[in-house]
Amino acid sequence: MRRLEMRRAEAAALERRHRSLGNLRLLTFVAAAALAWLVFAAGAASRLWLAVPAGLFAVLVVLHDHVLRERSQTARAVSYYEKLLARLEGNWIGTAETGERYLKPAHPYAEDLDLFGRGSLFELLCTARTRAGEATLAQWLQKPARPEVARARQAAIAELRSKLNLREDLAVLGEEAGSGVNPEELAAWGAAPPLLGGRRARMALLTLACLTTLSAGAWAVWGWRDPFVILLAAQLALMYRLRKRLARVVHAVERPAHDLALLAAVLARIEKEQFQSPRLVELRAGLATGGWPLSRRVARLNRWIELLDSRDNLFVRVADPMILWSLQMAFAVEAWRGRWGPGIGAWIAALGEIEALSSLAEYSYEHPGDPFAEFAAESPCLEGEGLGHPLLPESRVVRNDVRLGGECRVLVVSGSNMSGKSTLLRTVGVNVVLAQAGASVRARRLHPRAGLAARR
Repeated sequence: MRRLEMRRAEAAALERRHRSLGNLRLLTFVAAAALAWLVFAAGAASRLWLAVPAGLFAVLVVLHDHVLRERSQTARAVSYYEKLLARLEGNWIGTAETGERYLKPAHPYAEDLDLFGRGSLFELLCTARTRAGEATLAQWLQKPARPEVARARQAAIAELRSKLNLREDLAVLGEEAGSGVNPEELAAWGAAPPLLGGRRARMALLTLACLTTLSAGAWAVWGWRDPFVILLAAQLALMYRLRKRLARVVHAVERPAHDLALLAAVLARIEKEQFQSPRLVELRAGLATGGWPLSRRVARLNRWIELLDSRDNLFVRVADPMILWSLQMAFAVEAWRGRWGPGIGAWIAALGEIEALSSLAEYSYEHPGDPFAEFAAESPCLEGEGLGHPLLPESRVVRNDVRLGGECRVLVVSGSNMSGKSTLLRTVGVNVVLAQAGASVRARRLHPRAGLAARR
C-alpha cells in the first residue's frame, strides 16, 4: 500500500509537470509568432532573434517527451500495485491474461480444475511480460515436474519473492502486458538458414552504393554523367535480380520479430540483476552471448528491422536505387540471423522460465503464509493440512485436511447438493498442480508423492 501511494504521488507530480510544460510550449509558440511579426512585418528586429524561441521550443519538446514517458511508466506502476491489491482482495477476475489459447481439450484435468479461462488459475498467477513467459507458465500448470525440478523452482521462487523492484520494473516495461513476440516463430526464423548472406557480398553491395553516390557527386561537380549512369543501371539490375529474395526476407521476419523492443527491454532488466539460487544462475548464464549483452544484440536486430521497414518512406523509395537501402538492411538482418539466430530458441526458453518463476514468486509474495510442498519419495501418498482453494477469497475459503496413502487407497466424498463436494475435489487438484509446478500452495502443509497426477 505504501508503494502504491508513492507511485500515485509521483504520477500526480508528473501530471502537473506535463500540464506546465504544455503551457510553456504554447506560450513559446505565441512568443515566436509575435517575434516573427516584428521581424518580417515591422522590421523591428533581426532574424537571428528567431533562433531564441526556436531553441527554447526544441528544449521544451525534449523535456515534455521525457515527462510523458515517465508519466506513462508511473501510470503502469500504479496499475501494477492496484492489480496486486485487487488479487489480495479477491477482485482480480477479468483483469489479466486468461490463457485460453493454451487450453488443450484433451488434457485430463485442465478444464475441470479451471486452469485456463476467465477467473482461472492462470489468470491469477500470470504476470509475464512476454509470450514466452506465458507459454512456459501454461506448460508448467499442465505438466507435472519431477521432484528435483520442482525443488529447484522453489528455491528460485523463494529468491525472486523478495525482489519486488525487479518485478515492478518488469511490469512497467512496454505499453501492454504480453509481448507480441511469438516464441516458436522467432526461434524457427533464427534456426533457418539466411536467405541473403556472405560478408563479401555485403561489402560489395556497400562499395557499389558508395561508388554510385560518389559518381552522382562527380556528375554534379564536373559533369561526368556516364559513370553514374552505368553504376545506377547496374544497381537497378541487381535490385531486380534480388527482388524476390528481398521479399522473402521481409516476409520471413515480419511476424516473428514483432515487438522485439519489449523483448530487449525485458532482457536488459534481467541482465542487471544478480542471482544466487542455482537455477536462476544457470538461466542467467544461458542469456550470455559473450561481448555485447544479449539485450543489445536483440535491440540491434530490432533496429535493423525498423530500418528495413523504412523502405516504404517516400524519401527512401527515391534514394533506394542509388544507395541500395533495402538490400543493405536486408543483408544486415540476414547477417544477424546467420550469426546469432541459432541461439534464439535457447534464449527465449531461458527468458520464459525466468518470467514464469517471477509470476509464481509474485503469487508467493502476495500469500506469505502459503508454504511450498514437501515432496515424498515413498509410495503414492497425499497429505494435506488446512487445504484451501486458491481461486477463492480468503474470507470464503473452507479449510480441510486430506490424507491419501498407505492403507487409505480411496476417499469417498459424499454429501447433499451444494455442500462443497466439487470445491473440495478442485481444492485438492489445484493445490497439487501448484505443488508440481514448484509454486507455493494454499495450505498449512502439503506432502504429495512426486508425480502424483492432479485429477478430479
